[in-house]
Parts: sequence; structure tokens; C-alpha cells
Amino acid sequence: MTTFVDRVELHIAAGNGGHGCASVHREKFKPLGGPDGGNGGRGGDVTLTVDQSVTTLLDYHHSPHRKATNGKPGEGGNRAGKDGQDLVLPVPDGTVVLDKDGNVLADLVGQGTSYVAAQGGRGGLGNAALASARRKAPGFALLGEPGDLGDIVLELKTVADVALVGYPSAGKSSLISVLSAAKPKIADYPFTTLVPNLGVVTAGSTVYTIADVPGLIPGASQGRGLGLEFLRHVERCSVLVHVLDTATLESERDPVSDLDVIEEELKQYGGLGDRPRMVVLNKIDVPDGKDLAEMVRPDLEARGYRVFEVSAVAHLGLRELTFALGDLVAKARAAKPKEEATRIVIRPKAVDDAGFTVTPEDDGLFRVRGEKPERWVRQTDFNNDEAVGYLADRLNRLGVEEQLMKAGARAGDGVAIGPEDNAVVFDWEPSMMSGAEMLGRRGEDHRFEEQRPAVQRRRDRQAERDESLQEYGDFDPFE
Repeated sequence: MTTFVDRVELHIAAGNGGHGCASVHREKFKPLGGPDGGNGGRGGDVTLTVDQSVTTLLDYHHSPHRKATNGKPGEGGNRAGKDGQDLVLPVPDGTVVLDKDGNVLADLVGQGTSYVAAQGGRGGLGNAALASARRKAPGFALLGEPGDLGDIVLELKTVADVALVGYPSAGKSSLISVLSAAKPKIADYPFTTLVPNLGVVTAGSTVYTIADVPGLIPGASQGRGLGLEFLRHVERCSVLVHVLDTATLESERDPVSDLDVIEEELKQYGGLGDRPRMVVLNKIDVPDGKDLAEMVRPDLEARGYRVFEVSAVAHLGLRELTFALGDLVAKARAAKPKEEATRIVIRPKAVDDAGFTVTPEDDGLFRVRGEKPERWVRQTDFNNDEAVGYLADRLNRLGVEEQLMKAGARAGDGVAIGPEDNAVVFDWEPSMMSGAEMLGRRGEDHRFEEQRPAVQRRRDRQAERDESLQEYGDFDPFE
């Protein structure tokens, strides 16, 4: 059974905002006590947070669908809906968040580092919050906004100070088992290690972590063997240690050629050229291995490498190696720039930035894109004429109508607000008036009266009344 997973695709959904409430206060002898509809609650966020106790993405491999809770709708009596509960997903230190196209969204390193992967929807305003001096009793409320949803990829890159790299069966697992308390699987066949192993080493006052990266072979940078699957675990390591087998049974291999092959793969992978290197000649407890180590050591030192001859089995040369690695790690840590507190960056919008765009399209449609227009559309109840009129007023005040005129739109042209796959399309009827003074009785908007039979009947009765007054003078036959 798989116990280590370092790459998963996660399907996340934030909570939807609760709808606002349209309510009128009622009590004895006060049939119309004013609007008292409360606001809807905010939908819960989906947040990724680094947790040092988590070392694998296994939980998300088995359960890739995660959703936060929705906000509750508002209620009468000015009672706001309860906010949805945020969903916090713990991830290992060193997790990279990517979208489905491979673009990096966040790099989570350090205990407590968090990233909001999906934003919860806003709650809709109740009619109490929509009341104004001219709109004293709104007969509508705003809908809650849907929460974000989508797919992200979580990719784990091991956070360690030292990475042991080398051919399969070079003795990396044996070495990390004697340098630290780690207990990796050890056997006498290639690709014994199928997951990165981490160990903690103490060298005097320096404490550092060491990672055993699964064996690399020629072509690893192109995906051969386990290359691409685990080469990324080397990226965060400060020091690279080449573990070379001096007792290999393969006649075509030797420590120098092994080093050249691994260095070429690291070069092809890229981004590792500035890491300090060290060479460990392992298995000197074998007589032939000791002789070969003494033979190749001058050549390796001539290349500028610091070379150590060790035996993980016989525990030879380990103390010197431990303190040498501690010195390299201490120097690497000192060379790193000091971490500064996160700065709050304020980016004010330009004075002439309306926050939306109007773009004519080939089919005669005019598309409106912008955060505010699209959010307002999502929060509008199109079954309520007064709510639709309120949306029209907001768009007009924002300047959408003016920009449509400048773009060449005429009465009757199609206007779409939103992206192509999720837009509201309507026939544009320009209006030179806007505001609450256009509203009729509560729950009505005269811009939609022609669709209401009751309104037409009232108009007909009023027309008959006007004719009778003209015919009979002051006498009103309807009284």
C-alpha cells in the first residue's frame, strides 16, 4: 500500500454566500414598520497551511474532493446569517501549489505559512441594508455570491539541508541510517528506496537535516527510472553529496564516470549549479573498494571536490563527514539573506480606472468585463423586477451605459456581462434617468410595467377616469 505521496490533484470548492432577506417589520398597529431583512453569511474559505507534523500528501490522494461550508441566509428582525466555516487543509513543509496548467500559485515553506486556495462567496445584503432616503422599503435583497471552485495541484519538494544523490545501491540509505535515527529500507538490489527519507544529524552545535533521494540513473532528467519523480526533492537542499560506490560489481562503471553521469543529469534538470558539492567514496570496508577509492581520490580532488572515504557498514570515517557537512550547512545558512517581515503593499487604482471594460465582438455583441459588474449580476434576483432595476441603476452609476455609447452600442444591441461560458445577455435599452425616484410602488419598477397585466389594467381605468372628467366636468361617475 502506498504510504508516501508527493503529488496530488485536489478538487476544491469554497462555500457560497448566504442570500440576503427581504422582510418588513410587523407588530400590532404598525403594519409597515420598515425593512428589517438581515444580510447573508459569508461562505467559508479553503486554506492550505503548513504543518510540520504532516510529511506526505497521502490523505489528499485518497480524498481529493474538499469543500468548505456555505453561509446561512439572513432572516427577518435584522438577523444576519451565520458565516460558513473555513476549511483548513494541513500540508507538508515545502509544498508547491500549482494550477492545472503548471503555473505556480504559492510556495509554502515554514511552519504556519498559509495560502487561501479558494475564496468564499460574499453574503447578499438584506433589504434593511439596501434602504435609503429615496428607497425606504426595498422589496428585494441581494443573492449570496458563489464561492470559488476549481482544481489545483499540490507538489511536495523535500525541505532538507543536505541531499545524498547517486546511483541505485550506492549506499545512500545505509549512510543516512548511521548518520541519523532514520530507518530506511535497505537491501542488496537497485531501487530499494522508492521515497525520499529524512534524517536529523547533530554535529556539535549545528543540527541539520539530511535527505536520501531515490537512486538516479542516466536519463533521469528526461523521466527515466524515478528521475523526474524525485529530482525536485533536491531543489531545496543547500548542499549536495555525491555518494559513489567503490565496490560495484558492474565492470563498465567506476566512481568517476558515475559522478559525471549524475552531474550531467543535475545540469539537465537545471537550477542546481550554485550548490556546494562534496564526494563520499562509500564501501571502503571492501578490500577492492579501498584500493579503488585511493586510486580515484587524487582525480576527484583535482576537480575541486572535497572527498571523504567512508564505510556505512563498518562505521568508518563518519565523524569527519558529519562535522564537514555541518560546516558546509552553517556557511550556507549564513550566506542566505535575512528574512524580512512581509510588507503590506498598497496598489491604489488609477484615477481614470473604471474597473470594467466594454469590448465589441464580431457578432455584434458588446461584452462587459469587470469585478463589480460581474459580482452585481451574480447577486441579482432576476425574478424580481425591482432587483433588476436596482442592478440597472448601479451599472448606470458605474458608467457602463456611457461606455456602451462610446463603444458604438445602439438600442436593441446585445450586451453580455461576464465571461463567455457564464454570462448574462440582454438587449440594451439606453436610459437617461436613473435612481430610486424611478421606482413605483414597493416591489415594482416602471421600466418593467409593460410586462405586468395588473399595471396595464390600472392604466386603462385611469384613462377612462380622465375621459369621464373631461366629458362631465367636475362630476365623477366613478365616485
